[in-house]
Amino acid sequence: MRKRAFWATLLFSFSLFLFSIGWTQSAAAFTEEQKLVLQSWRLVNQAYIDETFNHQNWWLVRQQYLKKPLADRQETYTAIEQMLATLDEPFTRLLRPEQYHNLQVSTAGELSGIGLQININPETGYLEVVAPLAGSPAEAAGIAPRDRILKIDGVDTSTLTLDEAAARMRGASGTKVSLTIQPNDESNGKIRQLDIIRDRISLSPVFATLDDRIPNYPIGYIRLAQFSANAAQEVAHSVKNLEKQGAQAYILDLRNNPGGLLQAGIEIARLWIDEGAIVYTVNRQGMLDSFTASGAALTKAPLAVLVNQGTASASEILAGALQDNGRATLVGEKTFGKGLIQSLFELPDGAGLAITVAKYETPTHKDIHKQGIVPDRVVSQDPITYQQIGTETDKQYQAAVEVLTNKTVLAKAN
Repeated sequence: MRKRAFWATLLFSFSLFLFSIGWTQSAAAFTEEQKLVLQSWRLVNQAYIDETFNHQNWWLVRQQYLKKPLADRQETYTAIEQMLATLDEPFTRLLRPEQYHNLQVSTAGELSGIGLQININPETGYLEVVAPLAGSPAEAAGIAPRDRILKIDGVDTSTLTLDEAAARMRGASGTKVSLTIQPNDESNGKIRQLDIIRDRISLSPVFATLDDRIPNYPIGYIRLAQFSANAAQEVAHSVKNLEKQGAQAYILDLRNNPGGLLQAGIEIARLWIDEGAIVYTVNRQGMLDSFTASGAALTKAPLAVLVNQGTASASEILAGALQDNGRATLVGEKTFGKGLIQSLFELPDGAGLAITVAKYETPTHKDIHKQGIVPDRVVSQDPITYQQIGTETDKQYQAAVEVLTNKTVLAKAN
């Protein structure tokens, strides 16, 4: 039996050796444009979550696109985009050099645009708003989560990729972009034409303040706009400052937070949870990996988390971890429902690939993709302005305060 296994292994290794020789010889004949297509194909082949590649022969797809005449880099990009489109999954996409650079900046800097997070709805194919950034021109124009963007400067968005749409909305501060918007509530809103002036968009992810309106029970309020590289550090700094000011409980506002870096979501969960699972990731072989708390929570004070339909991706990882571990009460509306994880791969010419490499499950193994997370206390609310957050108009915030004060009464009774 051992001898048979030895020969099987030797035969397999020898086959790989011959294959590598053939691969090297044929690779030498590829043009630079073909090499870029080949590298893109190979990255997807190695990392993509669906090992059926949308029920198609991925090797034959490779052959098909290597045979295409590619006169220049733009034709090569188009070929790669067409190849990825056969996967029929909008999150796996080519990022041309400018798009790739802008995505890197968006996690740790500033952008000039209208401040709108967007997504292609995988069920309808429509370009939808995930959330406007707080204080942005898009929010001031009244654009809300789940609104459909039908046109950008007269261009039908059904003809654009996600990154092409984002690029059209970015631009120099002071310039104008025209959007055709279909409100998410079709019964109460007609299609609108909006002319919006671009501005510098601050990407500082955290706003924190102490709400001392309740006698003897100050509440620390932390609003997290996105999961950028410095988000965990800023949240930790805010918790420590609020604790020094006497905060006895906290409200973490994840409303209209479209996500960002997975690792940032995990690190922020560790600021609140002492022990237990934070998230499970599942690759295409169905193998589980897990991220757990590190025993370094900053506070055990009561916590309420605000969520809505604009709470997506890494925000849902954080919300799910806090809910499943019994660490926080979720208040608001059902979340967006994006349970897929992308990794970024840089190509030699400065472009990049975003490839869906895994899905995630909450600590109790809930797969929330296209389902969302239902809060512990459901509170529906019409869109409010940036200035109305935390006021009497903000019913979700007031419900979170009520949850925290009721917990205090129960604790004292016990």
